[in-house]
Amino acid sequence: MRLGALRLVAAFAVASCRPIDGVVVGTAPPGNAATPIVTAIASATRAPVDFVMQEYPVTRGQGPHDVAPARDGGVWYTAQLSGELGWLDPRFGAARAIKLGAGSAPHGVIVGPDGAAWVTDGGLNAILRVDPSTNEIKRFPLPADRPNASLNTATFDRDGTLWFTGQNGIFGRLDPRSGAIAVFDAPRGPGPYGIASCPDGNVYYASLAGSYVGRIDRETGVATVLVPPTPGQGARRVWCDSKSRVWVSEWNSGELARYDGNSWKEWKLPGDRAMAYAVYVDDADVVWVTEWGGNSLVRFDPATETFVVRSHPSPNANVRQLLGRHGEVWGAMSGQDKLVVARPAG
Repeated sequence: MRLGALRLVAAFAVASCRPIDGVVVGTAPPGNAATPIVTAIASATRAPVDFVMQEYPVTRGQGPHDVAPARDGGVWYTAQLSGELGWLDPRFGAARAIKLGAGSAPHGVIVGPDGAAWVTDGGLNAILRVDPSTNEIKRFPLPADRPNASLNTATFDRDGTLWFTGQNGIFGRLDPRSGAIAVFDAPRGPGPYGIASCPDGNVYYASLAGSYVGRIDRETGVATVLVPPTPGQGARRVWCDSKSRVWVSEWNSGELARYDGNSWKEWKLPGDRAMAYAVYVDDADVVWVTEWGGNSLVRFDPATETFVVRSHPSPNANVRQLLGRHGEVWGAMSGQDKLVVARPAG
């Protein structure tokens, strides 16, 4: 296991502001290569909340994909290329890994109500439960008539049922108590990707290939298609805020969307070639987006409709998913074999 030195990307002071294409860009002092702060003109008189990023190298070749802060203070991550579930100790940068089995190619990981790590493994075509104390792995394979589902992401609803997506045109549910699995065909075929459970009990998933958001009836397994305003936007991941509004990262159009149960609103991310991959809403209802076109992490404040954008210091960070806990937002840098955390500056 390679343990690299931690790298801290420090915050910087804004020296000047100039309007560019509907935004105000704060420029760093000469000689400072840090990323500019970007905020909407309407809120230019209010100081945006800045953040810093810290990177943690993991073993080369693991291909970290998704992350999930663990209850013990560590961080789980799926090592898609090596077929492992990793665990990082942020205090020292030390990491360990658990082999998930021959053919494993894990995609998503979340922490369940039981404190265990739950993994969607596309290579094994199964949901895995990994005990955080014993590392024991329990496998829940999909039915034989659902091979190669390309399992993607999972979420627990408020009743403790696990819901999951498969990019090859399915979504489903797993009862952790009985082990019973039900799989449903998604409207419009292939595409189900990110999935999230809202405080009001609703479960939503995003269809990347279908360019829609599906609201699942948890009793019948029927999905209602909800279409964002931008055609072909490529809805990739979803997350819910405390008011059960659904936030969507739109990969093709480079937009952030919100559905409030009745209507949609979209915001174009800063940059000429924005590509919104993941979205996560923290416990203060601030929205975070991974932006591949600009190789950056984006913070969006819905109250002021302001953006703060910070580029990764290395190219091709390719952060695929975000999860967090109070004061921390974590992502997996699949292009750099690192994990990254964002924390408030100051």
